[in-house]
Amino acid sequence: MSTILYVVAGLVLLGIIVVAVAFYVTWKLTHPARGPLDMVPEDFGIQETQAITFPSRESAINLAGWYFSAERNGYKSRSRTLIFAHGYSQNRQEPHLPALSLAAKLLAEGYDVLMFDFRNAGESSPSLTTIGLREQKDLLGAIDYARVRCPKHTLGIIGFSMGAATALLAGGADERISVIVADSPFYSLREYLQENLPQWTGLPRYPFNWLILTICPILLGANPREVKPYRAVKQAKKPIFFIHGTGDSTVPAVNSEKLRELAVHPKSSLWLVPRAGHVRSYAMASEEYASRVIGFLEDAMKP
Repeated sequence: MSTILYVVAGLVLLGIIVVAVAFYVTWKLTHPARGPLDMVPEDFGIQETQAITFPSRESAINLAGWYFSAERNGYKSRSRTLIFAHGYSQNRQEPHLPALSLAAKLLAEGYDVLMFDFRNAGESSPSLTTIGLREQKDLLGAIDYARVRCPKHTLGIIGFSMGAATALLAGGADERISVIVADSPFYSLREYLQENLPQWTGLPRYPFNWLILTICPILLGANPREVKPYRAVKQAKKPIFFIHGTGDSTVPAVNSEKLRELAVHPKSSLWLVPRAGHVRSYAMASEEYASRVIGFLEDAMKP
């Protein structure tokens, strides 16, 4: 009898340890370290920068960012504002692009640009990072700010990775958004994590995938089942430009290929960038990237 009790106790202890490890890893994934804001807009030729703060649609979450006015930077305004949405564990700079370089090119074309930090990033409020779930409320807060600031401007979103998925989710359903550029989005968060979670955690697929995707969301109150960009794309009645590198091993290009197939607007399109890694298309072909994005926006945002 004592041997059986020892075995049972050992199994219970092992179960507790496994669950504790799964919860710890999930906590780390939902609380990534903040990257520094160490880039200066002036270094990219942006002469006039306004530091801004505004509320998320979720109470007690305040978001920080920059607003660049084309007119105040010496360019003729096109009465259009583009909102940038950054990726997981990044901030408004999206440093591997870098986003400020793309913003400067868009400013020169007469677009105002709003760049901000999602919750738990940059200078915004600490909170749970949910890879597109609650971040939708942050993006809606940015849209609210842009609409109040320039009520007559046409609005668009440029998102990267998590920010691209969030742009599809929030911007796809928001009638104030006229166009979306989605660089390296995932098709569905739960399906993506089921396949790729071991690469993020370093843990065996069994039993940790099930624990992290089933039990931990209950404890944290954030379920990846609810993050379904593909559903938003099917319902979005606006042009969407998908960009994805064929060398992306983090979020494979098939995600954008499948999303493009679901896009209903005739001006939606997909650009697959040969050999580019995850959100590395701009770094690999910055001039072509900017040219294609600007061309798409010009066509898609015509009155």
